[in-house]
Amino acid sequence: MVKDIYIVRHGQTDYNLRGIVQGSGVDASLNDTGRSQAEEFFKAYGDFPFDKLYITTLKRTQESMKGFIEKGLVYEKLSGLNEISWGTREGQPFTPKENKYYYAMLDRWKQGETSLPVEGGESPDQVAMRQLEAMKYIMGKKDEHKVLICMHGRAMRILLAQLFNYPLHDMDIFEHANLALYHVRATENMFQLVKYNDKGHLSGDN
Repeated sequence: MVKDIYIVRHGQTDYNLRGIVQGSGVDASLNDTGRSQAEEFFKAYGDFPFDKLYITTLKRTQESMKGFIEKGLVYEKLSGLNEISWGTREGQPFTPKENKYYYAMLDRWKQGETSLPVEGGESPDQVAMRQLEAMKYIMGKKDEHKVLICMHGRAMRILLAQLFNYPLHDMDIFEHANLALYHVRATENMFQLVKYNDKGHLSGDN
């Protein structure tokens, strides 16, 4: 069995624009740029024969996929795909103090401490575990051959690292941009990368 999985990050929000941490605890809507990105993605892929759409429980993914949902594509929300929880940092601007903490955490994760959670939040290992359950569910749907997933930046890095058997401390090699696309082809034995962070359908730099 071959399953084609198309993974996109949600469109831009004002939190993205202003450099404020979102995470799974901030349920922000798209801004005008994000809605334009969503429209551009739909123009490019709206007629593609997806069998199913999976989104997170956060509305920025549902708003990003509005065109597909309104067209009638069957969709399902999976909390296992939600963004990492940034705990006490969620909703906070990137002040010099917050920057120091954020980059210190990223550096410790890069050094292999992926079991270390953000204060009041999650670790990459914890996110990976809930993603594993979500992907088992998706992969178990044998009649869904072309699947669209809309999720979040850090969660995408963690998921892609898992799919391609990279250690989580290398997850930052998987770049992402708002409404950019990863195409992954899954077979019984492996995952093949077909498209990497593709932004060809977007008109501007995102």
